[in-house]
Amino acid sequence: MPGVFDRLQKKIESKQADGGITALDLADLPAPLRKIMRLMLREVQIDRARLGEAIQAMPAEEQMTGAELDGALETLTTEFWLTRLGEGSKAIYKVNLRRKSGSTLASGIWSSLDAKLKDEPKPD
Repeated sequence: MPGVFDRLQKKIESKQADGGITALDLADLPAPLRKIMRLMLREVQIDRARLGEAIQAMPAEEQMTGAELDGALETLTTEFWLTRLGEGSKAIYKVNLRRKSGSTLASGIWSSLDAKLKDEPKPD
């Protein structure tokens, strides 16, 4: 699967400049990596042991071996989908989502409402 990972690497490198990934980017991941990311999105942070338990609780056809899970976690960490705090069995993983841009609606809407309220005569 080097072609999939090469494409994925190019996308990740372009995302690094933006500061992370979005949840919509999950559709481009291979199925095993997407399963891990879906599990990760349900938790604020998760350690390797709890993630392994969650994978083993999946239906048999969706389960991974410990080595496959470790390889997938390494790939997701290397490609900045996950951030790892700590090393080895004590490592904790977090999803690296892109920061949301601020809304420009707020500044315009409040000034418009203030202007409308000032222009209307008060009912007696």
